[in-house]
Amino acid sequence: MNVPFFRAAIGDDEINEVVGVLKSGWLTSGPVTKRFETEFAAAVGATQAVAVNSCTAALHLAVEALKLKAGQGVLVPTMTFAATAEVVRYCGAVPILVDCDPVTLNIDLHDARVKLQQLRDGKLPTALRRDLPVVGIMPVHVGGAMCDMGDVREFAAAEKLWVVEDAAHTLPAAWRADAASPWQRCGENSADVTCYSFYANKTITTGEGGMAVTDNRELADRMRLMSLHGLSRDAWDRYRGGSWDYRIIAPGFKYNLTDVAAAVGVHQLRRAEAMRAARQSIAETYSHELADLPQIQLPPTCPNRLHSWHLYPIALELDRLSVDRNTLKQSLTDAGVGTSVHWRPLHLHDYYRDEFGWQPEHLPTATREWERRISLPLFPSMTAAEREHVVGTVRKLCRQYAK
Repeated sequence: MNVPFFRAAIGDDEINEVVGVLKSGWLTSGPVTKRFETEFAAAVGATQAVAVNSCTAALHLAVEALKLKAGQGVLVPTMTFAATAEVVRYCGAVPILVDCDPVTLNIDLHDARVKLQQLRDGKLPTALRRDLPVVGIMPVHVGGAMCDMGDVREFAAAEKLWVVEDAAHTLPAAWRADAASPWQRCGENSADVTCYSFYANKTITTGEGGMAVTDNRELADRMRLMSLHGLSRDAWDRYRGGSWDYRIIAPGFKYNLTDVAAAVGVHQLRRAEAMRAARQSIAETYSHELADLPQIQLPPTCPNRLHSWHLYPIALELDRLSVDRNTLKQSLTDAGVGTSVHWRPLHLHDYYRDEFGWQPEHLPTATREWERRISLPLFPSMTAAEREHVVGTVRKLCRQYAK
């Protein structure tokens, strides 16, 4: 049996909606995209939503709308995908990399405070000058388990920072401070801007796509304007209004989402909670069936988090194994179990080492933790046989390679 790392759950509703768009004669951003924006904002508890062609685009539009400038700094977790930091570089600004919590892999706010102090004391790599003005923070919810956004907002307020939330893994998801507090959805007033991904393997998909949500109308208007060349009116508005005319307000980007993609998204959104529940059921099966293995550490659960379960990452107890992570990953592949690694931390990539001077010792937790992480397959349409194959293979290899 071969179990892929991910398989998209596309149904007849998505297919029929796409066919309807193709037959309509209007394929680019139009009425279906507008409907997707409206329904998405309502689903996450935001007042404004801007649909775009990737989460990267959403993040870029967010930091541009917040007036990020060259020569400014932004706190970015090192344990993230390229996009979170690269949009800071698009603006000529500087990512200040922050270590991760050793259990959740989410941003470590204690280390964020340390990094700010080290910056002011001139103890970070020399490419990060001590008078660098720090203006923002970009938390990432790794795998779909949210950070405590109350703590993030409190930290940001104390340091006078804006917050752009990278929620690429986090739909639907929620957090609360404790059992007595109300649930707060990801995107529900949790940041200045919250950005989602609809890439092919995300919790809902449009193939490629993203969304930026906010309760700030001014930010939303700026992101919408800049998402399509900085034009005063998009094509659909001009078509409906019967006038061809428009003005270029700013040198914008080409980030709009098409109606073809949004046609998939509107139906994925309606099934988002059902698909989350299916992923949670699979995660619970893994956790139950693998709990007795001393060679691995399972992902944490928390009663104060509604987990989206985008990922199921296990951590290897390398002192109990005779092989390293890469060997075990290859053995899983050879046995027909698709896996992935999330992620090589940013400071261990050539660019951030060569451009800014980051070294492994600057971010020791991420340096250590990524070397023992493997993400197992997790998708709503997994069959019982596929789950059994994953569990059985992991158990077999843990016995085979046990010290």
